[in-house]
Amino acid sequence: MIVYEYPFNERIRTLLRLEDLYEKFMFFVQQGHPLQHHVALSTIFEMLEVAGRADLKSDLLQELERQKQVLQAFRANPNVQAEALDAVLDEVDSISAALIASGGKTGQNIRDNEWLMSIRGRTIIPGGACEFDLPSYYAWQHRPAQQRVEDISGWFAPLAPLFSALTFVLRLLRETGRPTKIIAQAGSFQQMLQGKVYQMLRLTLDERLGAIPEISANKYMLWVRFTVQDGDMKPRPYDHDVPFDLALCNF
Repeated sequence: MIVYEYPFNERIRTLLRLEDLYEKFMFFVQQGHPLQHHVALSTIFEMLEVAGRADLKSDLLQELERQKQVLQAFRANPNVQAEALDAVLDEVDSISAALIASGGKTGQNIRDNEWLMSIRGRTIIPGGACEFDLPSYYAWQHRPAQQRVEDISGWFAPLAPLFSALTFVLRLLRETGRPTKIIAQAGSFQQMLQGKVYQMLRLTLDERLGAIPEISANKYMLWVRFTVQDGDMKPRPYDHDVPFDLALCNF
C-alpha cells in the first residue's frame, strides 16, 4: 500500500515539507560517503529556508499547549487508560520544554557560522561547491567519516527540538483520521465537505494498481482524479474503478 497526504493549509504544508527534509537528512547523515554527507548538510540549509518562512516555534508551542488541554480533558473518561494518557502528557511536556529551551531564532547557530554560510552560498549555484571553489570544504570532506557525522550532528542539534515537536504534532494529527473505504468510479471521486475545516487528507491505495491521485480541495469540496503514467512518464486519465481508503484529519 502507498499513502498520499494532502495538506489543506499552508501551516500543515510547511510541516510536511520539513518532515520530508528531516527524513532525507536522517538517511544521508547516517551514511559514510562524503557526497552523502554533502547532501545531509545541504538538506540542513533547505530546512532553514523552509523554517524561516514562519514563526514555527511559537506556532508549535501553541499547538502543543492546546493538545495538552485536550488530552487532560480525557482524564474524566473512564474508558481512557490513565497510564497511557500520562505517558503522552509527559511526552508533550518534555517536547515543549526542549523547544522552549532551544531559544533564539531557528538555525541561528548556522547563520552565525561564516564557514557554513559560505558553503550555503555556493551550494545555491549549480556545481558551485567544487574543490576549487571551496578548498576548505573539500578538505573537510576528506576527514574521517565519523568526524563528519559528529560535525553535522552538532550543527543540526539546535534544530532537533523543533523537529521533535513537528513530528509529534503530525503524529497526533494523523491519528485523528478514520479511514473510509471508497471506490472512485472511472478514476474520479468527489465529496462535499459542507464547509467543515480539515487539516490533512490521507489517501491509501494498492501501489500495484499504478494509479496516481491528483487531489484538489477547499472547505466545500474534495476532488480526487486518478491518472496513470505511460512509457514516457506522461500522465493520462485512469478510467477504471479505483478502490482506496480516505481519511480526513483534523485536531
